[in-house]
Amino acid sequence: MSIWKDESGRLHVGKMVGGKRVHRILPEDATARDAKRLEALITESLERDKAVNIPGNPLISEVMSLYMAHAKNLRSQDTAEYHAQRAGEWAVKYRVSQARAFAAHLIQDMLPNYAPATINRTLGTVKKALHMAWELGRTPEDFGRHIKRLPENNARDTYLSIEQVQQIAEHASPQTRAAIWIAILTGARRGEILAIQPADIGPDSITIRASNTKTLRTRTVPIVPALRPWLAYLPLQMNYEGLKTGFRRAREAAGMPTVRFHDLRHSCASLLVNMGVPLVVIRDILGHTTVKTTERYSHLQTDQARSALEELGAAITLTIAPGQKEEAP
Repeated sequence: MSIWKDESGRLHVGKMVGGKRVHRILPEDATARDAKRLEALITESLERDKAVNIPGNPLISEVMSLYMAHAKNLRSQDTAEYHAQRAGEWAVKYRVSQARAFAAHLIQDMLPNYAPATINRTLGTVKKALHMAWELGRTPEDFGRHIKRLPENNARDTYLSIEQVQQIAEHASPQTRAAIWIAILTGARRGEILAIQPADIGPDSITIRASNTKTLRTRTVPIVPALRPWLAYLPLQMNYEGLKTGFRRAREAAGMPTVRFHDLRHSCASLLVNMGVPLVVIRDILGHTTVKTTERYSHLQTDQARSALEELGAAITLTIAPGQKEEAP
């Protein structure tokens, strides 16, 4: 077994057993502890016959093989497998009928080091595995129903002004600066921007292809004059990690260390809302599947309306003399 880091700093785990080699690349935020857990799970899995032969009350680790087979059909296979493998340390200690105790133990151990959303990703893979085992008739009930996810309160949307975006851009390299302004002027995600090729750029619009979007839907974004100069930098000569690092350096130099690249997408939406653009139009620009997703920005419209009414109220108050009362209707 070997654990190592590549040039970009990502952890790798590899093992050879009986002529079979298993190699896994962990996500960017994985820790050495995650790597050791994965190492233990791989060792156990390879040294045991992996044939799916599940009794009525097997160990949770045994039914996880069902999820691992399912993960191969997912778009983000590596990420799905990673979240499932992270449950290995606890999955080998509990049987499916002990799903509630398993979840409580996992949450207790993980909560000091992981956000609720991250823990829920792992719990979700176990719930799916238990549900699949029940659907296949290999367990007497769906024990996944006993696993409850943690409440999440991770929303942290930051809305930047044009001046703030400019401050960050001024501290960025030319490539990163181009990505920043393309994000603001299109509402595109980081991965979508990195995937744009010259063939995707038309005379008056950019095609963001379905394979590069979160919703797997192609969308077309108009090219406005302010965007056109930055298109000369496409395709960007950097990868995901390069842009992530470049933006981090720029935001820290600008004195805004907590701003995320994704906040540029939120800021595009907030600026459009403040300009009076309808939510359905913003939905199409951002590529949301339904306007329900876009309604997260509706509070900005309410704030706008409140400000306007406060100005109106102040103007009316000034026209009423002290002690003067309005007549009853």
